[in-house]
Amino acid sequence: MRVALCQIASTPDPNANLELVAGGVRRAAEAGAELAVFPEATMACFGVPLAPLAEPLDGPWAGEVGRLAEDAGVTVVAGMFTPADDGRVNNTLLVTGPGTRARYDKVHLYDAFDFAESRTVAPGEQSLTVRLPSATVGLTTCYDVRFPGLFTTLAERGASVLVTSASWGAGTGKREQWELLVRARALDSTSWVLACGQADPRSIGREPAAKAPTGIGYSAVITPYGVIHDQLEAEPDVLITDIAPERAERAREEIPVLANRKF
Repeated sequence: MRVALCQIASTPDPNANLELVAGGVRRAAEAGAELAVFPEATMACFGVPLAPLAEPLDGPWAGEVGRLAEDAGVTVVAGMFTPADDGRVNNTLLVTGPGTRARYDKVHLYDAFDFAESRTVAPGEQSLTVRLPSATVGLTTCYDVRFPGLFTTLAERGASVLVTSASWGAGTGKREQWELLVRARALDSTSWVLACGQADPRSIGREPAAKAPTGIGYSAVITPYGVIHDQLEAEPDVLITDIAPERAERAREEIPVLANRKF
């Protein structure tokens, strides 16, 4: 299964970010990727009012991402914001492509490190797996990576590949935490983890918004054995790599943590 991790640095402008999506999808399609993963907040970076930007899944922003995916023959995962019933927004992962249309609303909200995502974002309530030709894929978003139960639940539902789209907050030790957590979740679930984060805006000369988690880069593909299979640096880039979803089955035979766990 060939995958593309499209590490971008989103701007506050959804239309400008569609151009970034188009570029990433084009590179994924040219390389023959089946799945192109973009970060959380692809639609618009954190640090700006989200409610005025939010659109429903049948709105123009998601519609254009869907068109790009269909035309390229690639399934795309991209972070966007959709309206919630209480006036807040949902932090949504759009999954769209040939024969596929689904959404995952972030369950675990980032109320940590002096940031309160729940002030403006409503939590999701359901996990999501999507069947692609080569594998069943589970969806997670950023702060979800600190909660192993979601990853093991997705694995028990048949996912051998788990996507983690993120806009990781910068700070002392945060890169180390990012790499540790995505590797740990691969081991917990004996699954491939495709961890795609926002690029570090400072790598392109842009100062991040104060306190807002706007990305550090270092997107990575992790094997079911917790090994970094491939990884990017801090700046925007597209990582094209091949994975073998069936290795998850072998890992689950050799390290049967899903079968052996008691709690």
